Amino acid sequence: MASSPALNKVGGDASVAAESGSEEKSPPAKNSVKHNVYDTTIRSHSSGSGDRFEYSGWVFHLGVNKIGREYCHFRFLTIRGKYLEMYKRDPHENPGTKPIRRGVIGHTLMVEELGRRKVNNVDMYALRFYNRLDEAKKGEIACTTAGDARKWMEAFDHAKQVVEYELSRGASVRNKLSMEDEIDLEGHRPRVRHYAHGLKKLIRIGQGPEMLVRKASSLSGNNVETYYDADGGDAVEAHEWRCVRTVNGVRIFEDVASSTNVKGVLVKAVGVVDASADTVFEIVLNTDRQRRYEWDALTGDLELIDSINGHYDVVYGTFDPRYLTWWQSKRDFVFSRQWFRGQDGKYTILQFPSIHKNQPPRSGYERTKINPSTWEMSDLSTSSSANGARCLITQTLEINPKGWFKWRNKHCPKFEKTVPYALLSQVSGLKEYIGANPALASVFSTTIVHSKSSDLSGSNSEFEDAEGADEFYDATDDSSSDDDDNENDNKEEVNKDMKTKLRNISWAIAGLSAKRASEQESSVLNTLVSPINLDSDEFHGTMRRAKDELDKNCWSSPDGSGFMIRGKTYLKDGMKVKGGEPLLKLVAVDWFKVENCASKVALHPKSLAQFALPSAAGKKLPFIFIINLEVPARPNYSLVLYYAADRPVIKSSLLGKFIDGTDMYRDSRFKLIPSITEGYWMVKRAVGTKACILGKAVTCNYLRQDNFLEIDVDIGSSSVARGVIGLVLGYVTSIVVDLAIVIEAKEESELPEFILETVRLNRVQLDTAVDLDQ
Repeated sequence: MASSPALNKVGGDASVAAESGSEEKSPPAKNSVKHNVYDTTIRSHSSGSGDRFEYSGWVFHLGVNKIGREYCHFRFLTIRGKYLEMYKRDPHENPGTKPIRRGVIGHTLMVEELGRRKVNNVDMYALRFYNRLDEAKKGEIACTTAGDARKWMEAFDHAKQVVEYELSRGASVRNKLSMEDEIDLEGHRPRVRHYAHGLKKLIRIGQGPEMLVRKASSLSGNNVETYYDADGGDAVEAHEWRCVRTVNGVRIFEDVASSTNVKGVLVKAVGVVDASADTVFEIVLNTDRQRRYEWDALTGDLELIDSINGHYDVVYGTFDPRYLTWWQSKRDFVFSRQWFRGQDGKYTILQFPSIHKNQPPRSGYERTKINPSTWEMSDLSTSSSANGARCLITQTLEINPKGWFKWRNKHCPKFEKTVPYALLSQVSGLKEYIGANPALASVFSTTIVHSKSSDLSGSNSEFEDAEGADEFYDATDDSSSDDDDNENDNKEEVNKDMKTKLRNISWAIAGLSAKRASEQESSVLNTLVSPINLDSDEFHGTMRRAKDELDKNCWSSPDGSGFMIRGKTYLKDGMKVKGGEPLLKLVAVDWFKVENCASKVALHPKSLAQFALPSAAGKKLPFIFIINLEVPARPNYSLVLYYAADRPVIKSSLLGKFIDGTDMYRDSRFKLIPSITEGYWMVKRAVGTKACILGKAVTCNYLRQDNFLEIDVDIGSSSVARGVIGLVLGYVTSIVVDLAIVIEAKEESELPEFILETVRLNRVQLDTAVDLDQ
């Protein structure tokens, strides 16, 4: 994908290496992806005003040059505060090296995981970043591991938090940032300025791009406080798991509810390995035969036959029955793999039996179906001060109950020579394989080095330029000559003391008890005003309300007891409790089909907002909250949810600040908690129960008018979200989905959280959607 032509000037409280006369070393080879090491570092600048973090490391910059030729350049990126710099050499090893690009990471920046792709025949993990207000401003970078891609996303997110904090400081800062946001990406590379910095502590991971052993970075500072929720999910788990065996240190569970199912029993193997989730994820996806032979007794012979996108592929495999079963004929199989990473860092891999036109049954082999299964990998310790990484691995699959019950009750030896047992044994194989290869456990280890003040000292300074600083989205066209990249750099410096304090934020979720719901409501809605009667019969959307739990193609509004949210003491103990009644009432739901994704639905003539809100019932509503979920499909759909408040919203409350806040503020607070209460288990595992900050995952647009706020959620803006919603749509007629909306609380004064809204969608029929375009 082509990159925009500029990553431009910076300012603010950033810090870079001061210039010196040291001779530069030779840069890494250009246009090559053979390097498998990034020297990625974190710098934490401690001062009276708080900590500043530096994120830096090697990446591959991808793009298309002016003559249409794709390029892949090895580049060193550095993020300090809200500023980003791109170098051809590591400036810490080559003092005096000048950045070839600089730019501001603005609050409208979106970072999307594109998943795995082939770059010069090497598997890499690509990230796309773009301005959500102008997608023409975009660019791509790639990393050799999923772990590095995740950490760069965290670095960009941290930079956006810096912007959020600075915008909260007052009008003068907002005016300055608005000048920095003025960007011209069409011109030549702009002048750049240098400034000094102070550095107290250096956390260095890896030894540089010339090393042969891959060591990835840990882009989280030692001072970041992390909290863990109690059960790993933010919706009450529908399954009740019981441990029935422990084999080679791996626990085998069965779902109690499914044990009475004549069609299949849900079983899972759970183990802990001494490696990070990033490492385990890459081991499981890797199709290298020699590596898989060391831990995988069933799918060791895998061949990639098709790559659909960065998050989906199809593989072909064979196995010899002599090593596993009593079958005489050799077996082959085809299955698809779909994977994604949640905002909590957990990886999920879905594996389905499949067919593919390029891989018909092979002569001499009998085609068999591999049981549908899922992998889940989540870190048990994310603090860089922990003694080594540890990861919880869960593999879940559906098994024919006949053989399973025999093994569970009588330890039938025949079951141990079946495909399901071989799948369950993969967790044991991984545990032993990683234990026998200590290098895998230390891949993401960190080293702390205290720098000398004489080497890395100086005053804090800020970029200032009459032309204003440009915002970084991209990007750059790195195809121009290397000899004159920095000839026009402006070396002028403007020193200024910066006194800022960015509070580290933990994004884990925890709770509000139901008994405190009324107390929370009084702090959000004006209780001095008499509530109005919200009669749902006065509002009619295109989707009808459910008559009972067995009703289909309808909606209802459950209470919040099925969701876990942050409590009053969350910042102290990380505890969460069940939510209470929703603050706003769901009055109607529209289900539309559209040619193109529809935004600003409230202004459309067919919208309920145009029929009901101007009416007597609508005019007396103190506030209406409208959520438009734009569902990518053929055709596209829009699920529009209308919520109403029975009292005016207090302006100074968390909800009031959200309603009248900036888009950046809303993006950082708008949280969705999903839960599939009924439906195919694979869909449940794909959707999960973890809360998602929607503004960080997909593009959200906001329309604030009169007495309503509309949020247009573009699910199609994320390739991961598109993949998950595509799976859900395949089973939508047989599933029941619960959703809860929460405005995330980050300060103690904002706690406890409250359930803002809920909706239950019962077995939705796609063909009943009303055409919005006609």
